Formats: sequence, structure tokens, C-alpha cells
Amino acid sequence: MWKWLHPYAKTENTYNLCQTLLPWFTGLGLIALAVGTVWGLVFAPPDYQQGDAFRIFYIHVPSAILSKSLYTSMAIAAFVGLVWQVKTAFMSMVALAPVGALVTFISLITGAAWGKPMWGTWWEWDARMTSQLVLLFLFFGVMSLYKSFEDKQQAGKAAAVMAIVGIINLPIIHYSVEWWNSLHQGATLMKVDEPSMPLEMLLPFLVCLVGWLMACGAITLLRIQNEILRREMKRPWVVKLAGDVQAKALAKKTQKAR
Repeated sequence: MWKWLHPYAKTENTYNLCQTLLPWFTGLGLIALAVGTVWGLVFAPPDYQQGDAFRIFYIHVPSAILSKSLYTSMAIAAFVGLVWQVKTAFMSMVALAPVGALVTFISLITGAAWGKPMWGTWWEWDARMTSQLVLLFLFFGVMSLYKSFEDKQQAGKAAAVMAIVGIINLPIIHYSVEWWNSLHQGATLMKVDEPSMPLEMLLPFLVCLVGWLMACGAITLLRIQNEILRREMKRPWVVKLAGDVQAKALAKKTQKAR
């Protein structure tokens, strides 16, 4: 395993890393989400065919991209946990699953809302829509399997196997529009030559994508910290951390009383 990853097999180091990164991810995420969403929904020009209905693109596409990225990250964490027996990797996998499930659900809901005015229906058993729904079930499956074991080390291993097996669904989602007849259009952004999208539409999308990435990262970091505290609550460093937090809270109350 890479040497730079060795220190983060220790839960205290991982917790401290999350604590360091969290303000940056939170701040950048909130700013980028606010700027990108307002830019896309209000100031970007309407599409020449879809009009203003296309603006849901700025929510649907980032959430769809992030759903696959989050599953990939979860599967990588699962692989690291299984191969090198790193318990913080299992904790990261568990922390990523609900975030990925939420983002995938948002992509399905916004896709249905976009499909209604464009296709005249909320839902079709289209290859991409169906495989995206399968992705949601995979996230739920990892979460449920982990919760079904009392021994969390065994739970992590079982859930990790399912996460790794489920990776086969990602290329199906990506290439579904090429392999089967689909209501979805072909690639607009991920093209070999260049995105078939004007710059005034592309820029707010990129800002939105960064915002979604940072916001999901912030939530994941917070969930990793919570998972570590839950699993390590009896460790000396966690007891000391809890004592320091209580001391700070008491000091603030004393200052306010004065």
C-alpha cells in the first residue's frame, strides 16, 4: 500500500484530516453551489429547443455525475478495506453510501421532472433510467447489509464485497445510450473533441459541478468523523476530545454569564 496512506489507517489521524479539510470543502461548496445555481437558473441563456425547461440541467447532470463518482469512491474504499484490512476505509465506505444514495435519488427525481415536459412522461424503463435506479438500490443494499451485522468488522467486509460487485453497473449507466435505443441524448460534455455546449452555458455548469463535489465531500467528511467517534468512543483520544469540547462549551457559557 502507498506509504502516504499508512498514517490514515489510524482513526485519530483520519479524524484530524477530516477536521482540517471540512471548513474548506464546506466554504467552497456553499459558494460554488450558490453562484453556479443562480448563474445557471437565472442568467444562463435558454436552450434554443427546450427553452427555460433545460435549466434543470444544472441540478440533474451534476447529481448524475456525482452519483457515479460517489459509488466509485465507495468501491475503492471497499477494495482498500478488503485488501489491506484498513478499518478507516470501511468507515469511509459506510459514510459514502447514504450521501451517494441521496445524490442518486436527486438525479432520478430531477430527471423525471425534466422528462415530463420533454418526453411527455415522468418515467420510462429506459436503459439509463433503469440502470440509475439500480444504482440507488445498490447504495441501499450496501447500507442495509452493513446494518444487518452486529460485528462491524464483518459487516464492513460483507458490504465491501457488494460494493465492489456493483461496480459493473457503472459502465452500463455510462454506455447505455450507445448500447441500446434510449430516450436520453448522447454525450454532450464528455466528448473526445469538445463539449457541444456554448461557453455561457458550460461555465455555470462547471461551477455547479464543483459546488456539488465540494458539498458532497463536506457531508462525507462529517459522516466519516461521526462514524469514527461512534466506533472509537472508548478510545483515550476520543474521551480526551469529548472532554476538551465540554471544557470549551463550559468556558463559553461562563463568558456569556459574565
